[in-house]
Amino acid sequence: MSGRDKATADLWKHTLSRIHTVFGRLVYLTSLRDGNTGVYRHHGLTMAAGEETAGRTLATSHLGCFREWLALPLREQHDDLRDYFSEQEAELKVIVGAWSRLGSYRNLIPEGAAAAEGQLFLSDLESIVAALRNECGVERSDPNE
Repeated sequence: MSGRDKATADLWKHTLSRIHTVFGRLVYLTSLRDGNTGVYRHHGLTMAAGEETAGRTLATSHLGCFREWLALPLREQHDDLRDYFSEQEAELKVIVGAWSRLGSYRNLIPEGAAAAEGQLFLSDLESIVAALRNECGVERSDPNE
């Protein structure tokens, strides 16, 4: 097993397998990417595999998780996102309102994603957030939507 394969296996075994939703794993992997540099950092993985291998492993895992979420049918994406939201501290209505206003999910797209994948991701998420907004009775934040 190569160093990168071992690092990927360790990441899954010790961290990603404990996150119950695909969307949650996507958010977690995104959180490991420095927004200013695009460099991924995970202390434990870096200590075990080295900085370069850890960075490549995290970038590859992020892209793989992103594509895994995209491959889900829209209904499963909806349910996965709803499950992710149910694990958060804030109420669903508050989260959906903030997501509608802020669009912070745009930052979840990994660097290696094709433009079409990014567009599909945003389109799917905007549809799901609109559906959740209707389910929760959240007012539209932009009257032009």
